[in-house]
Amino acid sequence: MSSMEEMRGLFDVKGKVAVVTGAASGIGEGIAYAFAANGGKVVAVDIKEDELSRLVRNLNSQNADAIAVKADISDPESVKEIARKAIEKYGKIDALYAVPAINVRKKIFDYTYEEFDRVIRVNLRGTFALLKEIGLEISRNPDGGSIVVLSSIRSQIVEPGQSVYAGTKAAVLQMARTLAAELGSKNVRVNAIGPGVVDTPLTAQIKNDKEWYSAYADKSPLKRWASVKEIAGPCLFLATPAASFINGTILFVDGGWTGIDGRYEPKL
Repeated sequence: MSSMEEMRGLFDVKGKVAVVTGAASGIGEGIAYAFAANGGKVVAVDIKEDELSRLVRNLNSQNADAIAVKADISDPESVKEIARKAIEKYGKIDALYAVPAINVRKKIFDYTYEEFDRVIRVNLRGTFALLKEIGLEISRNPDGGSIVVLSSIRSQIVEPGQSVYAGTKAAVLQMARTLAAELGSKNVRVNAIGPGVVDTPLTAQIKNDKEWYSAYADKSPLKRWASVKEIAGPCLFLATPAASFINGTILFVDGGWTGIDGRYEPKL
């Protein structure tokens, strides 16, 4: 039989420590603010040192507990340093948000091998390094923890120019599922978030093209883009007790993009 007491704290992250990568802007920045605003401690990570310092100053000025770690996630030694500094400061890691990604929008025949390597290095190798090094520390946490990988609707559906990006987003989803299978006995849950179109620096190219922007907005039943806050919320949720039985899956936060056809509304 359920009780009020049993249900208290379902959405609580107080005292939890999260490593948030890509925290200097966009979705990563939103996650850092969301986690801190709800009582969590944040290890904010990015390669952009000035923007990262600004974020952490803002968090700490509002009575949050956060530190900045400049790191290149595609470099395993740099990722190990993230783990070392997090443990040195807080003694544990409860959550990881593997956010960073880059995209080169070109048709396959126009893609250079250098561009291919660059996207793979950040999106796939970088995510792998985070899962391996930060995930190892979370697996040592006696309370378990939560790992959230940022995938995309492009893990399932594509359009011209998305070949390598979409490939990496499908790959990180499968890595997340595999790690979920490997860490279940440690009470560590691993899931992916699949955003649709979100207003961030990564989508500036689309936003600056009125026709392209409108076409994306019209694709979902909500007829608009997502805000960063609307992605940060579900990411935060996956680290709370309310999500304690969600594991090895992807949560699409796309306004219904992947759930409906969207190209035409028949007269019924």
